Amino acid sequence: MIKKIMAVLVVAIVAIQFFHPERNQNTLTTQTDISHLYPVPDDVSVILDKACNDCHSNNTIYPWYANVQPVAWWLNDHIKEGKGELNFNEFAAYPPAKQYRKLEEVKKEIDEGEMPISPYTFIHTDARLTETEKHTLTNWTEGIRAQLRAKYPPDSLVSKKPKEPKAN
Repeated sequence: MIKKIMAVLVVAIVAIQFFHPERNQNTLTTQTDISHLYPVPDDVSVILDKACNDCHSNNTIYPWYANVQPVAWWLNDHIKEGKGELNFNEFAAYPPAKQYRKLEEVKKEIDEGEMPISPYTFIHTDARLTETEKHTLTNWTEGIRAQLRAKYPPDSLVSKKPKEPKAN
């Protein structure tokens, strides 16, 4: 009985190797890329490339293990979630209030040590940000937020929370 279960398990593992999610790979810089709205200095670009863009852009550099199922599906979910939160290649298409809010979230996540996420930095040790890199990245985001504050009325950049009903 155990041999039959093991045989079925081996066949299932081999069979799933033929089903891969679509890859997040596009090397073109689109008109909606953040660099079309705001300057991205070289030092910031290096940080984004090493620690952010695999999950927050339209171009992921896949490691070898992304060819093994079910790991590829797991990675694909992380990438979709990351791009859903923030996509630097689509940033210019965001309304100003969303741009402002997303850059505020970037700073908060970095300050709290939440980004890049620990499963990513566990394997991609070069993605661990130094204090200098954190400072460089957060200063860059704050500079863009200052530009947005100068260009748009403050009320238009602050998301208004819906009022909660009063308890009786």
